[in-house]
Amino acid sequence: MEPKTSFEAEKTNGHKTEFKIRQLEISDHAKGFIELLGQLSQCPSLSQSEFEARFADLVALGDDHHIAVVEDPASGRIIATGSIFIEKKFLRGCSSVGHIEDVVVDKATRGSHLGQRIVNYLVDRAKTVGCYKVILDCTPELRVFYEKCGFVEKNVQMALYF
Repeated sequence: MEPKTSFEAEKTNGHKTEFKIRQLEISDHAKGFIELLGQLSQCPSLSQSEFEARFADLVALGDDHHIAVVEDPASGRIIATGSIFIEKKFLRGCSSVGHIEDVVVDKATRGSHLGQRIVNYLVDRAKTVGCYKVILDCTPELRVFYEKCGFVEKNVQMALYF
């Protein structure tokens, strides 16, 4: 079963709007995709050619790397995103693990459950391709949000930055 891609959500002005989750497109550079990522972490602006080069790198990974976005139909801006990377394993009979990354909702749209919709979409995608689990890292203040999405805290994350 393919993940659900269309849904209604209430915007901050109280009106319901029909949104659609779709895969990142090359035209999304001009729709504020990089600026949205900047609300999550350090993300310097990219030229169109830099964006296109990275986009081509990701497209070359095929279905193992999927970036989902939600575009506001009224403004044409990208207002939510998240990605999933499918890691092929030898464990569990050559199974796969989904890694969710870079989930962010535009600060002006938060509270409308777009983040939950993106996460659920990515989880459904992982199920569709046969992953035995989905994992993600988050900051302590986001623990409650991810628990609402069905995740449970497990183990300890370690990092080494360069």
